[in-house]
Amino acid sequence: MDCNQPDTNILKTIVHAGTKVIPFRDGTKVKFHYQTRKCDESRTLIDDSRTQQKPMELVLGKKFKLEVWESIVQQMALHEVARFRCDKSLVMQYPFVSKTIRDAQKPREERKHCCGMTVQNEGIGYKDLDELFTNPQDLEFTIEILSIESPEEYEKESWQLSDTEKRSLAEKLRQQGNAAYKANNLAAALESYSYATGIIEQLMLKEKPNEPEWDELAQMKIPLLLNYSQCKLAEKDFYAVIEHCTEVLKYDQSCVKAWFRRGRAHAGAWNFDRAKADFQRAAELDSNLQPAVRKELAKLQEQQRLRDVEDKLKYQKLF
Repeated sequence: MDCNQPDTNILKTIVHAGTKVIPFRDGTKVKFHYQTRKCDESRTLIDDSRTQQKPMELVLGKKFKLEVWESIVQQMALHEVARFRCDKSLVMQYPFVSKTIRDAQKPREERKHCCGMTVQNEGIGYKDLDELFTNPQDLEFTIEILSIESPEEYEKESWQLSDTEKRSLAEKLRQQGNAAYKANNLAAALESYSYATGIIEQLMLKEKPNEPEWDELAQMKIPLLLNYSQCKLAEKDFYAVIEHCTEVLKYDQSCVKAWFRRGRAHAGAWNFDRAKADFQRAAELDSNLQPAVRKELAKLQEQQRLRDVEDKLKYQKLF
């Protein structure tokens, strides 16, 4: 396609014909590779998804920031390759979309948050995108459709789900985590519990703290935190256990499991006084735990004795 053709909103040129025409509708997931070029004499390359080693995924009807991409992919067939010249009025958001994609490829510690004020004062953060933002122009997209999946053909990601679906998914993940824990697959259990917790936290952000809806979600979060802490206790990651049990206690001060489990973690981390206090609180809340607490306190006493012996030996070596 000649980029010097008269401007139109969208001008398509087929490079390779597709193999199959598939109907599009809201929720359809389209996976494609793309190249973005300026419409200058040298057709300057801006982005190429193949160099990023990850194709673009677009779910139709989810108000993607670059609406023109939704329009052009729906003009294509499976495995088709086509070029689209798009009027500058349709690609004003491209610098920001490109920045988001580029930033996602960076190590987490190098990523930067960018707001409108930052753009005004410091630019987008990439010289070519800054230039494109300052001087909007027509862009050419070369698109290759890799796959087209209807909503029934793929598992939705959490951001695509309704609140009701998210709750159901969180419960499903909790059950999967429980099954993995029973099979002694701690890594899989931790992944399920962590994913489910993240979903519940997203829902909690929509509610006001301590309102009935928020409280209900907090109660759903508690068993996930407890199960996660149990896995971490098995891994002897004591500080993670302390952190998650402490969060449980923010929601429910009478949670015996949180007090007892945090006590064991404090013991493992050699925080003897804190461990003793947590065990005693657990026994106060549930008298049936008193035998188990006495056993844990006896272990603590022995740990403390061994610690004192080690400290004494170290002190003697100093002289």
